[in-house]
Amino acid sequence: MRAWLLPEYIDDLLPAEAAAVETIRRQLLDHFALSGYRLVRPPLIEHLESLLTGTGRELDLYTFKVVDQLSGRLLGLRADTTLQVARIDAHLLNIEGITRLCYAGSVLHTRPMGLTQTREVMQVGAELYGHAGIAADREVLRLLLSSLAVLGVSRVHVDLGHVGVFRALVDSAGLDPDVATELFAAMRIKDVPAIAALSSTFPESARGSFMQLTELYGDAGSVLARARGALPALPAIASALADLATLVAALEGASIEIQIDLAELRDLDYHNGVVFSAYADGHAAAIGRGGRYDNIGAAFGRERPATGFSLYPRQLAALLPRQAPRRAVLAPDGDEPALLAAISALRDAGETVVVAIEGDTALPQAYGCDRRLTKHGDRWQVQPV
Repeated sequence: MRAWLLPEYIDDLLPAEAAAVETIRRQLLDHFALSGYRLVRPPLIEHLESLLTGTGRELDLYTFKVVDQLSGRLLGLRADTTLQVARIDAHLLNIEGITRLCYAGSVLHTRPMGLTQTREVMQVGAELYGHAGIAADREVLRLLLSSLAVLGVSRVHVDLGHVGVFRALVDSAGLDPDVATELFAAMRIKDVPAIAALSSTFPESARGSFMQLTELYGDAGSVLARARGALPALPAIASALADLATLVAALEGASIEIQIDLAELRDLDYHNGVVFSAYADGHAAAIGRGGRYDNIGAAFGRERPATGFSLYPRQLAALLPRQAPRRAVLAPDGDEPALLAAISALRDAGETVVVAIEGDTALPQAYGCDRRLTKHGDRWQVQPV
């Protein structure tokens, strides 16, 4: 095997894509800042127990693990950033009231989450800590959608769900935790035969409710109406449906398509409320995901309600028109003060200036140069190539 070959599902970003991804990262962080979200930069590697605290088995399977040569302890390369931001909020900032934080960076996965996806995933996200009400979920969902609008992503549709509905049904039926976990896994992929088999020994009302969840998806208004009639009148379910109705009403008038899917579930040990995914028309992979994960900071000494989302710049870059390459000025190499001053003035004005080092045989177009800095008399001037 050639030594320079990259591992499977790991790839380089070449100049055009790298520039597009970096532009998106900057635009998103600038947009978050306008709503009071402050940037944090957690490390790529941490003690394993810190990275996996409060998460389910799935994140454990996606996490690369290494032995620290200094301490002998197991370290993990982060597979998600949210736990790290929760640690910062709970253990380092320790601010009373609401805290708004944002981040940007890569996470590493032991396996790809899809056949066409990389194992090094870039995330840009925002998290809101310290508010348990639906108003916080509404803020982060609006921020996600306004961020997509700023980038110019059109024809967005959002899938809304609520883990609380499934949890309420599990609690009401008094299910064994192992059975609940199996049922949850089947529900996530809408494996109706598996759900039917797992629920075959449940009381008829419980079995019917779980089977109904797989069918409660589609237009927001009709799904909420059907759910109120089909599901048990449990307080937790009523509260979850009310939260979803609030979010739907908050997005009314926005030029997006909203669907509700009550089988849209995430990690059972992680999310506990509203969950949502954003999609662009014609693209199967989600460009953003989010939801509520209360008390995620408990292991760090501070239980805090939390909600937030992550966006994926590489998927976003594929949706947007590729920017025309930045044009540049080709300048000769030399130490003449007037030449150096002319190059500096151009760069100060925002121009890209490439110096043609002596012996370089590349044509100006290879560097994106459409102009050349040339000397006329005692002055340096920019001329077309």
